[in-house]
Amino acid sequence: MSTSPALEIRHLTRRFGEKVAVDDVSFVVEPGTLTGFVGANGAGKTSTMRMIMGVLAIHEGEVHWDGHPITRTDRATFGYMPEERGLYPKQGILDQLCYLGQLRGMSRGDAAREATRLLERFELADRTKDKLESLSLGNQQRVQVAASLLHGPRALILDEPFSGLDPVAVDSMVDLLSDRLREGVPVLFSSHQLDLVDRLCDSLVVLSDGAVMAAGTAEELRRSGPARYRISTAPDAGWLREVPEVTVLDVHGPTAVLELPDGVPDGLLAQAVERGLTEFTPLVPTLSDIYREVTR
Repeated sequence: MSTSPALEIRHLTRRFGEKVAVDDVSFVVEPGTLTGFVGANGAGKTSTMRMIMGVLAIHEGEVHWDGHPITRTDRATFGYMPEERGLYPKQGILDQLCYLGQLRGMSRGDAAREATRLLERFELADRTKDKLESLSLGNQQRVQVAASLLHGPRALILDEPFSGLDPVAVDSMVDLLSDRLREGVPVLFSSHQLDLVDRLCDSLVVLSDGAVMAAGTAEELRRSGPARYRISTAPDAGWLREVPEVTVLDVHGPTAVLELPDGVPDGLLAQAVERGLTEFTPLVPTLSDIYREVTR
C-alpha cells in the first residue's frame, strides 16, 4: 500500500483589498483521512483551497507537503475539483477525460482504461461518447469527480464534490474515496451538507469569517464541549432548574437536557432517584451540533 504524506496548512492569509478573506488559517490533513471543510458562504473555504493548489496567491503563510514547502511538481500529483467546473460542455466525455489524463502525464491508453473504469463505477459506461452538456447536472458532477481521480492523485482537494449528486451517486463517490483513503491519500473536501460531513469525516475544520473556529478529529471535537445529559424523572423534571451547578437547556415534561460543565454535581443522582429517575444518558454531539455551536 502506498502512503502519501500529510498536507499541512500553516498560517495562510489572503486579502482582497481591505477585506481579509482568509485569516491565519492552520490545520493538517493526515494521510488516509477524510477532512471536512465547513463554513457558511464567504467563510474562506474556496480561497483556502485555491491557495493550496496555487490557483490563488498566498499573502502570508505556507502550504507544506511531505515536510517541505509545496512545489508545482507536488501540486501536479494532486487531484483538484474546483468550485467552478472546468470541463468542456461540447466535447465527448471519454475524449476529454483522456485529454485531461494526458495533461497529467498519462498515456492515452492508460487514461482511456482508467476513465472507463471510473465511468463504470458512476454508472456512465453507456454515455462515454456523449457530449458533457447532454448529461444531467448530477451526471456532469460525476464526470468532474472522475477527472479529479483519473491520474491516481496523492492528495485530493475537492470543493463541494457532493453538490447535485443523488444518494446513489453519493454512495459511489464515497466508495471511490474510500479506495484512495485505504491507499493513504489525504482528502480535504468542502460541503454545506452537514449530515454527510457527520457521516463521512474523520476530522473537521470549521471556518467563520476567514478564521478557524474549530479543528480536530471527530472524537477530539466531541470531547471539547461541556458534557450534556438527558435525564428523566416522574412526573416533571422542572425541579432541575433549582439545582446549583446545573444548566438546564430544555425541559419537556418528565425529561430535561442538562449541561454539566464541571461534571455531575454531588447529590444530583440521589435527588433524581428520590424523584423517580428513569433515565440518565450522556449525549454525544454530532459534528453538525459542533458546527452550529462554534459558529454562533
